[in-house]
Amino acid sequence: MLAAFLTTILFSLSAISARRLSHFVNGTEANLVRLLFVAVLLGLWTHFATAGISGAAFPLLFASGCIGFGVGDLAMFQAYPRIGARRTIVLIHCLAAPFGAIAEWLWLGHAPTPAQAGFGILILVGVAVALLPRKADAQPIHGLSVGISFGILSALCQGGGAVISRKAYEVAQTAGHPLHGVSDAMNAAWQRVLGGIVISAFVFSCLKVAQKTSLPSKRNWAKGWPWMIGTSLAGPALGVTCYQWALISEKTSIVLPIVATTPLVVTPMAHFWEGDRITWRTLVGAALAVAGVIGLTLAK
Repeated sequence: MLAAFLTTILFSLSAISARRLSHFVNGTEANLVRLLFVAVLLGLWTHFATAGISGAAFPLLFASGCIGFGVGDLAMFQAYPRIGARRTIVLIHCLAAPFGAIAEWLWLGHAPTPAQAGFGILILVGVAVALLPRKADAQPIHGLSVGISFGILSALCQGGGAVISRKAYEVAQTAGHPLHGVSDAMNAAWQRVLGGIVISAFVFSCLKVAQKTSLPSKRNWAKGWPWMIGTSLAGPALGVTCYQWALISEKTSIVLPIVATTPLVVTPMAHFWEGDRITWRTLVGAALAVAGVIGLTLAK
């Protein structure tokens, strides 16, 4: 459980940094640069301290990164401008957990207990209550169906990527090389990042060819690089390391609902650093989600 809690905090810090970075650099370019930066950092560590790209789990972890880091994140960024950040976050986090739990049950045979399922649902309800847009919020006019479709695709990829990682750890266990601890989780995070780089670089290249120019608009790395380092370290580096550490030891149906509280942790950070408003509904939803996390921690 500690690894899942750390993941939530680190992902929240990464989200704040990424939001700041988006003011200075194009999103597609920034995502590719941060993945390359993290690949170098984790690659140096893994080649000197762990197995590098060897191991029975590598093909599955690479595929997990392609699906989760690659397709999932691209779909998420397509949903943002069409249905808004708040709706996108609710849609992805509240669907990824049940998608992942069902996939793990059908593929790996790991079903949550009734108590775990109940507390997981309570967490997702709390997240939805806290983050669903108010009636006064701007309503999407164009691209609503397309935005929802991208959001659902992203949720499927996030949940599917987690389950593929779980399968990778079972393959490693069967091969006689079980993964455990932070060091192996960091190696797994790097192998997943490699998959994300392949998809991100492919899409970036396609966009450049389609536009027949370099990607323009926002490109102020002089001001953006501190935020790039921040979102890289808190997200794909340390955050995903803790995420993989959590998946090594716990079922998807337990890890994903806890990680789904990330938007709630972002809320007070955004309030103090960016002036975002905290409403009574945010507090009620947060209380429900925290109660669900406590119950999930104690449930058998």
